[in-house]
Order: sequence, then structure tokens, then C-alpha cells
Amino acid sequence: MIVYDLSPLWLSLKVAVISTFFVFVVSLALARFMTRRDFFGKSFLEALILLPLVLPPTVIGFGLIVLFGVNGPFGILLEQWFGFRVVFTWIGAAIASFVVSLPLMYQSVLAAFEKVDPRWENVARTMGVSEWRIFRTITFPLAWSGILAGLILAFARGIGEFGATLMIAGYIPGVTETIPLAIYFAYEAGDMEKALFWVLIVSSLGVAAITWVNYWRKKTAIRIGRE
Repeated sequence: MIVYDLSPLWLSLKVAVISTFFVFVVSLALARFMTRRDFFGKSFLEALILLPLVLPPTVIGFGLIVLFGVNGPFGILLEQWFGFRVVFTWIGAAIASFVVSLPLMYQSVLAAFEKVDPRWENVARTMGVSEWRIFRTITFPLAWSGILAGLILAFARGIGEFGATLMIAGYIPGVTETIPLAIYFAYEAGDMEKALFWVLIVSSLGVAAITWVNYWRKKTAIRIGRE
């Protein structure tokens, strides 16, 4: 029986968890801001947020290299201030996962916030409740099902990221080798059994995530219907 090194699995989970956390925070802030404000250039800003959905992964990877490479503006600042590089590290993989996952999470959170009846928030305002408490006790709980669905999809997308990760993080076994990279380079080396092993692992994770989201949505719809 062949035993494979599971470091790509643990690295993929690490990258996905960290990127999903930041996607969660940024998406909440962006969606809350976009649902409460109308301003010139709003459509353009939203187009920029959603742009990674339509761009080839190589374009995203190239943009990240330009920004975070050794000669890029953020790359230079990070090396001078904190003493580390993004390129060819797992941090680069996490940033790539963040960029490609953000639009999915943002769309889910935005749709969830837009479904919240503003009358509940307005009633709370007339009672002198602060905006933060309104968000924490009314908006967020009512939008939770949509937010949770976005979290699961963003996590699954982060695990499956390949193109941008390859460009900014490269392929260094044990350092930047995520599951998609392990599949690609196992295939390139002619190791079909290893490639198939990782295909089954990542496919199982994806199916489990989508199945759970569908189950949660149906359960939520039934509960709302009863209420």
C-alpha cells in the first residue's frame, strides 16, 4: 500500500482557513458599506471587487507578482518593515486564495444583507440603539444563512486555487505545494496514482462543501416557511 505525504492537504487547509478568515472580514465590511451608501463610482468599485471572477488566473497571478514581488511596491514595504517576502512562500498562496475567493463571499454577503428587512433596523434606531449593536444583534443574525453559505464556498474556492498560486508561490514541495499543485506536478511526472489520490481528496472536499451548503439552504427555507 502506497502512503503519500499529506503535507499538501495540511498546507491547503491552512491556506484556505487563513484566506477565508480575511475574506470574511473584508466581505462583511465591503457589503455593509455598499448596501448603505450610494456614491459616484459605486458600480465601478463593485466591478473591481468582482473582477477576479472573470479574469484568467494567470492575470491575477501576474498582478500579484507586480504588487508583491521583490520589486513591487507592497513587496518592498513588507521586506523592509517586516523582513519577509511573499513570493515563493505559503503567504503568497494565501493571498492568491484571498483574491479569488473574495468575489464569491462578497456576492453572498451582499445578497444576504439586501434581504434583511430595513424596517427592523429602523425600529432599533428610533429606540436609540447604536449602529454597531444593530448590526451585531439584527442585521448579522438575519443574514447569517447567506453569510455562512458564502464562507463555505469561499473556503472551497481557496482550497482549489491553482493558477495564481503557481505564479506567485511557485512549486516548492513541503513549502508551497498545495493540493492543486500536487495534482499538476504528479501528472507531469507521470505518477497517475498520486494525481488520482489528490483528485479524489479535493473532489471529496468540494462535494462535501456544496452538499452542506444545499442542505443548510433547504433547512433554512423550511424553517422560514414554518415561521
